[in-house]
Amino acid sequence: MASSRALAFVGGSLPGLHRAVASAAAASACRSLAARRGVPGLAAARPVKLLFDGECPLCVREVNFLKKKDADRGLVSFVDIADPAYDPEANAGLDYATAMGRIHAIEADGTVVQDVRVFRRVYEELGMGWVYAATKVPAVEAVANQVYGVWARARLALTGRGTMEEVMAARGECEDSCRM
Repeated sequence: MASSRALAFVGGSLPGLHRAVASAAAASACRSLAARRGVPGLAAARPVKLLFDGECPLCVREVNFLKKKDADRGLVSFVDIADPAYDPEANAGLDYATAMGRIHAIEADGTVVQDVRVFRRVYEELGMGWVYAATKVPAVEAVANQVYGVWARARLALTGRGTMEEVMAARGECEDSCRM
């Protein structure tokens, strides 16, 4: 199988990568199969809540893709932090400003994960863990987090929304003047 040879080659140059990819693929496949067959406990063993910016067009595009992959199985819960009804207390105390700075997810046990681990975790839950499996290698994760950090700092400007300060000021004005 060509993909096995490719993984063996890459795995040989990055210790543990082959095992990480195989482990993620196996775990994802088990959870996905359990969810499709309605096996209680196994499918819901590691649910995750993804916090996203519903006013970011690229974020919404990714979330729509992930929702299609979830296919109403409830493996991932999607929480729009831009929704006026967003409640930090229901989301590990993550206020709007904190959630806007970097991507966050909340595990069923309340553990908060950030950055590339969020994508890896959500993709694992949806049976696509192989996509981010390489980021289990610490050096790869560190580089991926650096790249993500650049994106996180630039995403508002890149999507035509200005700076974080402008977004926060607009939200503050709305919160004060838009209450019914």
